[in-house]
Amino acid sequence: MQKYEIEHTLLFHLHQEIHILVRLVTTALLFEKEPSIFFEEKIRHVVENLLSTLLPLYEENPNQKIEAIINSLLQDIQDLGPIFHSDIEAALDNDPATNDVLEIVLCYPGCKAVRYYRIAHIFYRHKIPLLPRMIAELSHEITGIDIHPGAKISTHFFIDHGTGVVIGETAVIGSRVTLYQGVTLGAKRIPRDSTGAIIHGQIRHPTIEDGVTIYSGATILGPICIGKQSIIGGNVWLTEDVPAYSRVTQQRYHASSFSHGDGI
Repeated sequence: MQKYEIEHTLLFHLHQEIHILVRLVTTALLFEKEPSIFFEEKIRHVVENLLSTLLPLYEENPNQKIEAIINSLLQDIQDLGPIFHSDIEAALDNDPATNDVLEIVLCYPGCKAVRYYRIAHIFYRHKIPLLPRMIAELSHEITGIDIHPGAKISTHFFIDHGTGVVIGETAVIGSRVTLYQGVTLGAKRIPRDSTGAIIHGQIRHPTIEDGVTIYSGATILGPICIGKQSIIGGNVWLTEDVPAYSRVTQQRYHASSFSHGDGI
């Protein structure tokens, strides 16, 4: 097992820098008239600091890698602007409790978790070690929503309430998908080779197509597909494909009354 030497004060600093990064990116993409200027003046040095702190733990020539990727990395983060706006539109379209954009940005844990995820996913795509998971786990800590940075999530995504939602590494989610609290998009089993070692890189999680709504407590496991515009009811357990335009609910509970020991 590889051993790393890192001070606890540095870990605390990294956590602070990640939260600052997400807040700055949110400000730039949602509220600034000239986000590109804001990125150069406020965000570039935060990203460079994070990379220069973490990459020496993994790379022999960290500065060379930072120089090679920093511009494309910043551009990819800046390109999230329309996607951030689409996620806010999804919240406005699906939650009658608000029509206030600021309320959604500042108060909705689902929207906050998705913003952290989208930034983490950019670092994940650029193959930056550790940082994507740190961003995801800090989001998990403050929102109760666990989204692996490797998941692929399209536009207009909304998580309502959100506590307990889990989205696995190889999950794929189409556009205009809504999840409620307690939804799990997980793996059915861990693939292993003949020696018992874990096989990496296989698809283990569900694909959720466009326009699907999944209600609270639903558990969807394995590399299955939930077809477009389907509705998955609360507390449903699924391990098989669902065709497009389906409605899946629990079997209706049937109650019978007995007296004097009948039915035992």
